[in-house]
Amino acid sequence: MATEYERKRLENIRRNDEMMAALNVRAKASSLLSAATAAKRSRDDSKSFKKKKPKPATTTPTVIRKSLRTRGLNPDSAGLPDGFSDFRMGSQITHHKPSPKKQSPRLLAPLPFDSAYEGDGSYTQLVDTLLGVESKSCRGKLVKGETGSVKDENESPMVSTRSTSRVSKVSVKKEEPDDSFSDCVKKEFDIPVKPEKIEFEDGFDQDLLSLEPHNVARVVPGRIFVVQFLPCEDAKMVAAGDKLGNVGFWNLDCENEEDNDGIYLFTPHSAPHSAPVSSIVFQQNSLSRVITSSYDGLIRLMDVEKSVFDLLYSTDEAIFSLSQRPNDEQSLYFGEDYGMFNIWDLRAGKSVFHWELHEQRINSIDFNPQNPHVMATSSTDGTACLWDLRSMGAKKPKILTTLNHSRAVHSAYFSPSGLLLATTSLDNYIGILSGANFENTYKIYHNNNTSRWISKFRGVWGWDDSYIYVGNLSKKIDVINPKLKRTVMELHNPLMKAIPCRIHCHPYNVGTLAGSTAGGQVYVWTAK
Repeated sequence: MATEYERKRLENIRRNDEMMAALNVRAKASSLLSAATAAKRSRDDSKSFKKKKPKPATTTPTVIRKSLRTRGLNPDSAGLPDGFSDFRMGSQITHHKPSPKKQSPRLLAPLPFDSAYEGDGSYTQLVDTLLGVESKSCRGKLVKGETGSVKDENESPMVSTRSTSRVSKVSVKKEEPDDSFSDCVKKEFDIPVKPEKIEFEDGFDQDLLSLEPHNVARVVPGRIFVVQFLPCEDAKMVAAGDKLGNVGFWNLDCENEEDNDGIYLFTPHSAPHSAPVSSIVFQQNSLSRVITSSYDGLIRLMDVEKSVFDLLYSTDEAIFSLSQRPNDEQSLYFGEDYGMFNIWDLRAGKSVFHWELHEQRINSIDFNPQNPHVMATSSTDGTACLWDLRSMGAKKPKILTTLNHSRAVHSAYFSPSGLLLATTSLDNYIGILSGANFENTYKIYHNNNTSRWISKFRGVWGWDDSYIYVGNLSKKIDVINPKLKRTVMELHNPLMKAIPCRIHCHPYNVGTLAGSTAGGQVYVWTAK
């Protein structure tokens, strides 16, 4: 017969069961479990690079060390060398030659594709794609970085920066300058002063951008430092470099799972040690030649036709930024060490100029698309500077304009028309330089406080001068209007599950934008 305690226990169990049934807890728990299982299955089915299967390690027999006594052998009668005790007591002074400097373990020889390729499968499809792009003229009309000429009439000409009807335009009005700064700059640096005023019209409709599941992939295994589109109108390909020295290519037009989903992984800067990839540059007139730089002090040329990573430049200092001047593919402009700036002639294989432009490292280098002799640099010393390459000589060049921030500046990029400059700093501001000679400056607040595990934000211009795109700590992309001086829109989607720290807009296809994360994922937004 049940005791009073047992009857109360059974009554409590029955009452709890009725309460659980009324709340439908078990059904909700099963639905949550099924949703979590489906989400895990969707993550497993998402696109990602596939590494080579590691070769089984060869097992070597373990050798157990034994002393002469335990092995039954007589001790060594030679003893210690003569003078050993004197040497230990300091009575004997010996002069030792300085030990030779250890050679860097970096691979300074050309690196074949077979040695650098880390993907599972073949890279022949990537080679065929890039060579096919090279053989045909697919560049079309440039969207970013090339504008129409500005007329001298007093009428309001339109400087069109797009080749489609969806683009906005920048209206440039002629007016007379009334400040002495323009005359001073023109007299001292011989820079043509453009007395122009910027007016914005209706911009690109951001609601037309969408993110689809097939446009999400993990391209590299580490935190992405740089992401770039292949500058070709007919091909949709993304290149990304990560913290571990990997360079990955993702062909979005490839939907064949047997071909690694169009993802190809190379390690030109991670063997035998890892170093972050700081820049990726496609050669202007030869898209099958890709230049990469790294913190390991190496600049390599990925020659697809020869299937090799050639070595262009090596130094013991880190290379933090690299760029090429428009219409000058025979020169490399890069920042190395702390504030040093180098111009390297590819034909001569030597440095043409070498200056100290900043007190700290140079984070970005950009050229004005209208006046390629005007260069912008950003630095960790808290400044973004404009330089005139025509006035550069043997000594340190003179600064045309400087924008000061209270903390490190990680980017300074010209707008597509070349009339504006946008900087991104850790002081939580986006700086804007405008005016005929970039004499007008103002700042727009934006939270740029990323952690040490996320690449620093870098605001980039869209397809005209109307919008700046920059990452958001809430796993979104902020769209900033420089005229309104505020964020006007946010790009967000449930598929974007990480913070997009580095962003790039396709220079030829309006509405195609790539955001990259610290986990190696790339999210490509496209026009609907």
